[in-house]
Amino acid sequence: MNRGTVEDLTLYSNELQEEMQLLVHLPYNYSPLYKYTIVIANDGKDYFQLGRIPRVVDELLENKEIENIITVGIPYKSVKDRSSKYEPTGEKHAAYLRFLAHELVPFLDEKYPTYQVGMGRALIGDSLAATVSLMAALKYPNIFGRVILQSPKVGPEMIQAIESFQATHAFTIYHVIGTEELAVPLTSGGTENFLEPNRELNKLLKKKGFSMFYEEFKGDHTWKHWQPDVKRALIQNFGV
Repeated sequence: MNRGTVEDLTLYSNELQEEMQLLVHLPYNYSPLYKYTIVIANDGKDYFQLGRIPRVVDELLENKEIENIITVGIPYKSVKDRSSKYEPTGEKHAAYLRFLAHELVPFLDEKYPTYQVGMGRALIGDSLAATVSLMAALKYPNIFGRVILQSPKVGPEMIQAIESFQATHAFTIYHVIGTEELAVPLTSGGTENFLEPNRELNKLLKKKGFSMFYEEFKGDHTWKHWQPDVKRALIQNFGV
């Protein structure tokens, strides 16, 4: 199989006042003469290593199953850093959303041949990284046109943001949750039932009229189940 390349870049964020690492997968057939859809992965290092997203993209492109995509992974620096940016109540959450929309997107549009429209940009995330992906699309619906949610952590802030959201035609949602996600260990200690809140989330998204795909898989809150789902999520969102 043909392999693309992964660039390791840094981008200084004024919003966050820190250097942000970016892992950029350019597919094996990359050429500045083509245009590319951008897929931004929160929990970026996990998607590149555990989710094996570069390999999946190259394979799907080789089989002509998906449109041309460039994947951009944003790794987190520590568990504490992750919650401060991804948790809707985190101190850096609002600044992180601004970083995604106002710093990362213009940087990628300038550096790569992108479509420069909402539907040409997607966000993907697992667990809390799915939470922040949806929060970013709710905040900037004209910038992000597709959201892929693998077992998001659902809380009152997210529900509230969806309830007050009007432009439900602005982006599409792909949403999966495991039937065994009944006692997910939290980094803050203790466990939480992810399944029921995700069912409620799905009901609310449907009621609001979002264009969406929802499925419950047999399994728990781990990459063992998210990794095989990456392929379907990409075909479903970017299939040709």
